[in-house]
Amino acid sequence: MRSGIALLVVAIALSACGGRVTLKPKAGNAFPMKAETAQAVPTVDQLITPDTQARPKRSDEQLKRSEQRREDKFDLPPT
Repeated sequence: MRSGIALLVVAIALSACGGRVTLKPKAGNAFPMKAETAQAVPTVDQLITPDTQARPKRSDEQLKRSEQRREDKFDLPPT
């Protein structure tokens, strides 16, 4: 029982100590080339930041006030 708990503690400790260094290409490789239509080569932070299509923001509120739902003829109980 103790060895299981010790193993769990070690696993949690190892999972928490990830490296916090800047990203660099492997030795002998280079960053991707600049796209033909781009103004400049994107930085590492720009490459890993999701764009608005990957994380869209909510543009409207679904429920503005409390209202009774209308009758839905397709809301049938399971058979």
